[in-house]
Amino acid sequence: MAKLTPDRHLSPQPPSVAVRDLVPVPASLAIPAADPASGPLPDASTLAGRLSGLIGGPHAKINAVVIDAATRRPLFQRRADQPATPASTTKLVTGVAALASVGPAHRITTQVVQGAGGRIVLVGGGDPTLTALPARPGAGHPRWASLLALAQQTATALKASGVKQVHVDYDASAYRGSRTAPGWKPNYVPDGEVAPVSALTVDEGRVSPGDSSKRTRVSDPPVAAVKQFAQLLSKNGVDANPGRSTTAQEGAARLGAVQSPQMSVLVEHLMTESDNDVAEAVARQVALKQGRPATFEDAALAVEEVVAKLGVTEGVSVNDGSGLSILNRITPLALARITSLAAGDDHPELRSAVTGLPVAGFSGTLSPPRFGLPSSQAGAGAVRAKTGTLAGVSTLAGLAHDADGRLLAFAFMAGDGKGPVDPGKLDRLAAAVAACGCGGAPSAGG
Repeated sequence: MAKLTPDRHLSPQPPSVAVRDLVPVPASLAIPAADPASGPLPDASTLAGRLSGLIGGPHAKINAVVIDAATRRPLFQRRADQPATPASTTKLVTGVAALASVGPAHRITTQVVQGAGGRIVLVGGGDPTLTALPARPGAGHPRWASLLALAQQTATALKASGVKQVHVDYDASAYRGSRTAPGWKPNYVPDGEVAPVSALTVDEGRVSPGDSSKRTRVSDPPVAAVKQFAQLLSKNGVDANPGRSTTAQEGAARLGAVQSPQMSVLVEHLMTESDNDVAEAVARQVALKQGRPATFEDAALAVEEVVAKLGVTEGVSVNDGSGLSILNRITPLALARITSLAAGDDHPELRSAVTGLPVAGFSGTLSPPRFGLPSSQAGAGAVRAKTGTLAGVSTLAGLAHDADGRLLAFAFMAGDGKGPVDPGKLDRLAAAVAACGCGGAPSAGG
């Protein structure tokens, strides 16, 4: 049987998946689009003096770049074209690729269709935010697609047809290949850093999704999902038993469907919270849009293809969407250029990749104590950046308005995975960019 198209849009939008925007940051912390007239360019030699002093001598393990966000002109470079381990700054590349390919309005569909022999099929489209938890006001995230609502829709349709008992099969065929990426450490899944990547997952595969202190993930997300769904159907008056893996027939009658928030909202969320599961799902949506199988390898290739079409043709080599892979390599210059593209007027569809960046000292992975020391406080509220952390690696890439009002893009990448790193040093570097009221001759250097 042919598989269903995983990104089919619903019309009209089911009422169960009403979506609210992320809570906006104060207007004073908003990032206007990069504008060459917003302020004078910093003097490159002055900026270089400040940053070089913080980085230290030539043996310091930091690759760095600062560019003008509007013109992409380099203002400071230190091994800027040499690839380094990006950790979660990989999510900048993933998010921009998704927005550029599938578009900010794209939603991921989870549906139930009629199967063979009177069975029904729960079909995953790759939405990792599908939840079995009831909606909670003030949950701190968008309104996710609801498995409870999907069960209610399906039960209503079945009872209307006189069906009171059913077997529920499941279709997770939208994704293929390994559920873990090259370069992932064996402890990632057991420690709850990420779930095994599947096209059918409920509550990101968390065993205890209502308890944030418990990070354990299920070993087989589709099996867990169909068990939960069968239980919910039974609670809605249809006696249901979980069945087997299958591939739904093309054109099968739909019994119910729910959708994720728009891609723009998913990207904002994965940026702010550094959500590994959402990042992997987003990368696979890029692969499907590019006509590739939704595997780790093809998702990585698709992401690289899309950013190359945007003009970033060098400096990006990835193996996953989240940045957990220790095999990923990205240059600081590529990160800064990608961030600048999302901050500019030429590609408004990319905007949520930067509006979702954590605000230094305020939100997400840059919440206090980040940017809380006197040496880095100048960056609080003035810097928005994606963090990255792996053993022996710390990265920070994003945007800062300097003291003259000029919007600058930067990427600081520290460590080689072999020794301790200090993320506070990256905070101080970003703060120095924000504090630089050093407008002058726009000569490149560093």
